[in-house]
Amino acid sequence: MAMVSVRDVAQRAGVSVGTVSNAMNHPEKVSAAALARVTEAIEALGFIRNDAARQLRNGRSLTIGLVVLDVRNPFFTDIARGAEARAAEAGLSVLLANSDESPVRESAYLDLFEQQRVHGVLISPFGDITSRLEQLRSRGIPAVLVDRGSTDASFSSVSVDDVAGGRLAVEHLIASGRRRIAYVGGPLTLRQTTDRLLGAREAAAEHPGVSIEVIEIEALSVLAGRRAGAEIAERDSRPDAVFAANDLVAMGILQALVMRGAGLRVPEDVAIIGYDDIDFAAASVVPLSSIRQPAELIGRTAVDIMLSEAADPTLEPRQVEFRPELVVRASTQS
Repeated sequence: MAMVSVRDVAQRAGVSVGTVSNAMNHPEKVSAAALARVTEAIEALGFIRNDAARQLRNGRSLTIGLVVLDVRNPFFTDIARGAEARAAEAGLSVLLANSDESPVRESAYLDLFEQQRVHGVLISPFGDITSRLEQLRSRGIPAVLVDRGSTDASFSSVSVDDVAGGRLAVEHLIASGRRRIAYVGGPLTLRQTTDRLLGAREAAAEHPGVSIEVIEIEALSVLAGRRAGAEIAERDSRPDAVFAANDLVAMGILQALVMRGAGLRVPEDVAIIGYDDIDFAAASVVPLSSIRQPAELIGRTAVDIMLSEAADPTLEPRQVEFRPELVVRASTQS
């Protein structure tokens, strides 16, 4: 069955193609009688307007591309919720893409968004993609970094001070009497992971007798955390506290120490603190202490900046950095 066209609608309604276009886009310019005939023709023929084609003719679509590192992480889901809410207020929608910490997938999604001429791109990058984002900007597509600052301030970014967050986590563990602290995170090529470790080391350096052991894992996931937790549980000499690079890792460690027959108590034997303060942190079998990031606010703010740059490409890039917050629960305080 052939697709119904605007010409088909115009022929049935007895009006010009221009009148049909005005009826759909500027009905105030069409007489009531003509508008009624066009409406009847659209319903009778089952005409569906091709908004994608119309947007591409105008040079920019009504969608925003959002690329995150791991869509399984509720932290990124909350960022997407904030971005989606702000985008909807501006009459836009959000296309969510999961790079899964893969440069190949990341590049493929950016290619797709460029082909679709999205209104703008928000991205939590895995590596250095400055040149790729410069290409997008040269095509009239603004890009904003999310959950990571721009090292040279060449692009706008919305992030949290992860160095300060690492300090908060370890200072809390030290204040709770812990001295042998393991930092579990990775890969250490990821900026957020290394910044949190830097803050942890800064805090430990200010307290004689406090050590930071680094346990690098392949991904910031529950499964990777569980494997790290099992390795810790099997030791004769183990840390008395663990700072996990995110809450998913912390939950995996908790499962390995408490729920899988290790016979260890949290926090009496090993205290655990995570990062992000996802909803599951408070609902864990032992409620997790965590470093809170304002995820939905990050998403909303990134869209705000992107809209400003789309409207005025001459604007100077902005670097917005929020302060993290310590949330204390049972996993660090008995």
